[in-house]
Amino acid sequence: MCFRLFDLDPDLLPLFQYNCKKFSTPEECLSSPEFLEHIRKVMSVIDAAVSHLENLHSLAEYLANLGKKHQAVGVKLESFSTVGESLLYMLEKCHGPAFNMNVREAWTKLYSTVVKAMSCGWDIPGKVE
Repeated sequence: MCFRLFDLDPDLLPLFQYNCKKFSTPEECLSSPEFLEHIRKVMSVIDAAVSHLENLHSLAEYLANLGKKHQAVGVKLESFSTVGESLLYMLEKCHGPAFNMNVREAWTKLYSTVVKAMSCGWDIPGKVE
């Protein structure tokens, strides 16, 4: 997922600053332990969504709060489509021919549902935990 992210949108690089560390190149960011930890967290959210597939509304508050946190650090909602493209690219590369149109559509729906729930946290007043 991450390797295609900055190819699709190099302007996302400044969003990935950890402990005031600025990365001058995508490669520098991609190899940082902080970025790898962030990717692990992204994948744990995807895992939670898959695990709660029959009951995604149970994650609504968590995802809205996660969206609020992303908004607080300057992430724009539009950036999630780039992340989604990167995720689909990674899944396709990992699964090859098994990643057919039906599988692609299912992942697209799941990711869209997660992003929609996260977007509920945008511009909602309240505490960011």
